[in-house]
Amino acid sequence: MTPTSPLSESLKNETRDLHTQAERSAFMQVLLRGKMDRTAYGAMLRNLHAIYAAMESVLARHAHDPLLAPLVLPGLPREAALRHDLDALFGNAWHRAYALEPAAQRYVARLQAIEEARPGLLAAHSYVRYLGDLSGGQILARIVRESMGLPAGEGTAFYAFGDAAATAHLRKAYRAGLAVLRPDDATRRAIVDEARLAFELHCALFDELAQAYLQPALALGGGPLGIAPSRP
Repeated sequence: MTPTSPLSESLKNETRDLHTQAERSAFMQVLLRGKMDRTAYGAMLRNLHAIYAAMESVLARHAHDPLLAPLVLPGLPREAALRHDLDALFGNAWHRAYALEPAAQRYVARLQAIEEARPGLLAAHSYVRYLGDLSGGQILARIVRESMGLPAGEGTAFYAFGDAAATAHLRKAYRAGLAVLRPDDATRRAIVDEARLAFELHCALFDELAQAYLQPALALGGGPLGIAPSRP
């Protein structure tokens, strides 16, 4: 990582291995193949809801932090959309139907600890989640809708940022916000390390979800599954 490289390039290059690991996880591959049932999908949404609720509450409280302000954009927050999807698919009992996996609990605890110590590091978690949602998440929406036979907008609001033009505009605006961040070298290192931790926690979460919900699917699948789409 060179001092003159943009933060976005440092994040992309130094998290590539973990990003690929998360994409290739058994859980994500079953989802991408259109082989996931609603129970497993609901478990994923439930755990992501807890992560987004924690992340976005911290982002809202520290929206004027110089490392976060350019990344806090209208249309990005996903907590309400996740809640809508869970309500639509499982009614209002989803809080009781699904327990948080240990990795999600650790993730939430980490986000809370960051707020106490160094809220600017939330830039790393924002990067990991939102760029993925704005890119590969758009492919997942179609797969989920078709494989589970869901009506338009039911169960896939999480992935909906508007039409293709609106989604592309928001993705461009996010990248522009990331481009204006100019952390010092120590802070840059800390943000990249935090992004790697975020991917590690995602990998752990996907492994736990696979163990809890996908054992039959994994037993029938056999062999390596393909590679998920990467961010453009």
